[in-house]
Amino acid sequence: MTQVNLYEAKTQLSALVDRAAAGEVIIIAKNGKARAKLTMVDAPTKRKPPEYGFWEHYGWKLPDNFDDPDPEIEALFYDGPIFPDEGK
Repeated sequence: MTQVNLYEAKTQLSALVDRAAAGEVIIIAKNGKARAKLTMVDAPTKRKPPEYGFWEHYGWKLPDNFDDPDPEIEALFYDGPIFPDEGK
């Protein structure tokens, strides 16, 4: 563990960060009193992407036929007139 004063930490921050990334613990002091600790960061953990149905813990889930077409809307598209207001 190394202790450096605040002025030295300001002027040599890049080098201190490299040393901390290598595993060294660096204490930054102001007027001889420790104020901060510079250490390496743990490697980030991989998060699993959410799966289908992740809302179930809220008490609801999408129905199995959620993506099925609505027969009434399909009838309007395929069986209805092209211009419904024409001829009035």
